[in-house]
Amino acid sequence: MTIAGALATLSLMIAQPTDRPADDPPLVRIDQGELTGVAEGEVAAFKNIPYAAPPVAEMRWRPPGTAPRWEGRRDASTYGPICIQATPQGDPGVGPLPMSEDCLNLNVWRPLDTSAPAPVMVWIHGGGLVNGSGTAALYDGSHLARQGMVVVTLNYRLGRLGFFDHPALAAERPADEPAGNYGVMDVIAALRWVKANIAVFGGDPDNVTIFGESAGGAMVTRLMISPPARDLFARAVVQSGLGRELQTPLDRRGAFDLPSARERGEVWAHGHNLMTAADLRSAPVELLLTPAPVFANGDLTLIDGRILPSTVEAAFRAGRQSSAPLIIGTNSAEFWWMKPTDRNGYGMIDDDMTWLERAQITQAYGGEAGFDRGFITDAVFSEPARLLARLHAAAGRPAYLYRFDISSPDNPEPHGGATHAIERPYVFGTLSLLPYPVRPVDQAASQAMMGYWTSFARSGDPNGVGRPDWPMAAGKGNPTLLLLRNDGPVAVPTPDAGRLDLIEQFRERPRGRPRALRPDEDAARPYQH
Repeated sequence: MTIAGALATLSLMIAQPTDRPADDPPLVRIDQGELTGVAEGEVAAFKNIPYAAPPVAEMRWRPPGTAPRWEGRRDASTYGPICIQATPQGDPGVGPLPMSEDCLNLNVWRPLDTSAPAPVMVWIHGGGLVNGSGTAALYDGSHLARQGMVVVTLNYRLGRLGFFDHPALAAERPADEPAGNYGVMDVIAALRWVKANIAVFGGDPDNVTIFGESAGGAMVTRLMISPPARDLFARAVVQSGLGRELQTPLDRRGAFDLPSARERGEVWAHGHNLMTAADLRSAPVELLLTPAPVFANGDLTLIDGRILPSTVEAAFRAGRQSSAPLIIGTNSAEFWWMKPTDRNGYGMIDDDMTWLERAQITQAYGGEAGFDRGFITDAVFSEPARLLARLHAAAGRPAYLYRFDISSPDNPEPHGGATHAIERPYVFGTLSLLPYPVRPVDQAASQAMMGYWTSFARSGDPNGVGRPDWPMAAGKGNPTLLLLRNDGPVAVPTPDAGRLDLIEQFRERPRGRPRALRPDEDAARPYQH
């Protein structure tokens, strides 16, 4: 046992005194103070734990500060506020109100009977970096905790509060202060909190797996290339986490001479007559939501030089990413509803195809209807996931590629496969939140996914007794992946390799300059997860 493991065991013994009555609420003491949680069956839950100082007033657009302390026992039985975002419209990835700028809180679930350091799984929610929370019922960690995991979910700053810069802010901050990627800094602060405190909850601080979906998956890839995050996790899982998305430099023109994040911030602020840092920090939060920044257009995916030194793709190509074992994959019909002709950042991907490229790729889809239905899914998700898995494997690091293709005849959407974000309740065991009746097929698929994911969290290898073998991806050619389908998981060469190869050739040749979208040109059905 490592020194950290021994300390975890000792801390757990202290946190669970044997002379406390069994019906008392669970109690732990961390450096900040005492926490009173709630027992939920075989699991103890501790909610609304602040992991950083409230990012309000003068702390708006500052790196996260030291977590607050308190006297006495803090009630940790209910969720805290979600971060500022547009009013939720029934999105299952968003927890209950209220919302507040004071939202940097996290939640912990652990088995009640843990007697040794347990693997830790830290979930990073999606939502296009503009919505979502770690408090959604969809992300209830109790089912994974029953598998022997300590599970953490968290909130991080969103939208312009989380990903923003302006010349007035740059002028007043110290030269060595990181800027722009405040939401990423929040997640790093939460991981530091986990490293320092999770042993008290029975977790192993040296065995932390980060996992996230969509924008949360993109956050995982960013943490893999972030120097400050390098020693804060041991394994990583990317669910529908993109990989080739437009990424914008903080203070200089980016790819195709598009405006920097600072220029974008200045233009937006000028439109609202916000000229000084004081103006910006006193602006009502409702103003910051208008118009909404767009993930696909590079408004929120920033390269700041300190927290994120380069694009994800460039770092993986150079082998500068974390050596952590990686699971990465996608769903079979992610953005089935979005066409290449749509006026949004994803619809722009094919705008500079030559006639020959378009003809070849369209033919690979069997015609225009297939191209319209499948190109965005493949170009935004499937091909980039295959690329990152291959690059990680080529660097000599374990990589496991998957595709989720569980579909139900009761799903009212004409998706033709597994739509974006539908795998989340299968991973968390929260199948009751599926938008269709739960079948034995769904229960079996959820048990398989939870088994693969928790085995990976334990050892870096998802395989285990009673499940089909999931081979590692190869560093070249067309990798083998695990296809999760209605009749069970099976290892197969990556499907549709021919069209993915054509997309890869197109994406990697020098490209023309795309036109930046106006704020009123976002998608008719906005990208959310």
